[in-house]
Amino acid sequence: MLPILFQDENLIAIHKPSDLLVHRTSLDAYETRFAVQLLRDQIGQHVYPAHRLDKATSGVLLFGLNPTTARALSMQFAAREVHKQYLAIVRGWPAEAGHIDHPLELRKDDVELFGDEAPKGAQESQTEYRRLATIELPWTVDKYPSSRYALVELNPLTGRRHQIRRHLKHISHPIIGDSTYGKGNHNRAFAQAFGINRLLLACQSMSFPHPISGERITVTAPLAADFSRVVKELNWLDALNQHHIVYETPRVPDTNNRRQIFV
Repeated sequence: MLPILFQDENLIAIHKPSDLLVHRTSLDAYETRFAVQLLRDQIGQHVYPAHRLDKATSGVLLFGLNPTTARALSMQFAAREVHKQYLAIVRGWPAEAGHIDHPLELRKDDVELFGDEAPKGAQESQTEYRRLATIELPWTVDKYPSSRYALVELNPLTGRRHQIRRHLKHISHPIIGDSTYGKGNHNRAFAQAFGINRLLLACQSMSFPHPISGERITVTAPLAADFSRVVKELNWLDALNQHHIVYETPRVPDTNNRRQIFV
């Protein structure tokens, strides 16, 4: 069952788990599970995605319960009327706060979505971020005797494909678990230490005017239990509490064959 975060007669929001596609795509032709079909079967009616969320990213996902509402929500995303807040664990220590202004070229799936109407050239892309917590682990992953990581909150002001992942790579602080834009040696180190194989990026909340009533709606997804466990083991739960970030109870880890984190 997909956790439902909000529902009325016009729209529905779910907590999408990591490793679930929103809808069918030729870029992942062998996948058989999709949020659209799962939610349709769960609630017994058609649903219409209002935006995209990467397969590897967990968190808030909005649907219209009719084409008109979905179209109105999509227009709000295009008009930048939707405030989105994400959480990520990244390599290194970025500045305490920053604004990334770096145009991004279209990806193949953008062209698949827009067809001949796809815009040409690099598109304006902006992301704001702030650093919530840091840690330096006494393990050698690169050429250095220790490794630094940070917990970062992000607000994408535009909505380009893989924007947060590409922007963090651009400033040399890629997300842990990112097999496309990240660092494989750090991804493997986290997988061995925490027994986790997922992108450590989650959409924590979305705030938007209701497309029918105009009332401001805020939908929040608790940080998933597997993500929360990594945060707990890095001693960052206080940072979540300090910034009022809701999280699921961390799962008890499997300690077999795991790398020692602290020495």
